[in-house]
Amino acid sequence: MAIRDILKLGNPNLYTMCEHVHLHDMNEINAIVTNLKDTLLDFQNRFNRGRAIAAPQVGAFKRIIFMHIDKPVVFLNPIIDLKSKELMEIWDDCLSFPDLLVKVQRHWECRIRYFDMDFKEQEMDLVGDLSELLQHEYDHLDGILAVSRAIDNKSFALRSEIDHIPEQSN
Repeated sequence: MAIRDILKLGNPNLYTMCEHVHLHDMNEINAIVTNLKDTLLDFQNRFNRGRAIAAPQVGAFKRIIFMHIDKPVVFLNPIIDLKSKELMEIWDDCLSFPDLLVKVQRHWECRIRYFDMDFKEQEMDLVGDLSELLQHEYDHLDGILAVSRAIDNKSFALRSEIDHIPEQSN
């Protein structure tokens, strides 16, 4: 296993703009993807949550997202090219600040274009919580954290206080 430490809120590296992946980088990319997979699965086993992770969260500043819900999906050089006008308001959480929830707005639907591990172009239409999830991870690639997208100065809560949060979402 190649479990990496997840960079935490306050680490200035989380604000780094990530570099594109190139075909000649694939040996390095395979190692990063293994790290992402092992780190996410470890987080899921320990905390019973976590659906995706972006490369900068483990200190790899490449445009890579690893998602594991029903099966693993790797997004190389993702681009969100369509977003619905309809927004949703949610309590966002993050592996980089696991005890903090941040109320943000995200687009209800989006389309993401990306390369898979065979460097073939793919696209995926996402709705609801998966749309929110990929927008969150995509932000990491541009050095944007959910705390920067907070709706207002009252949009922060500790996970332990979730029972006191009106209209919570999971």
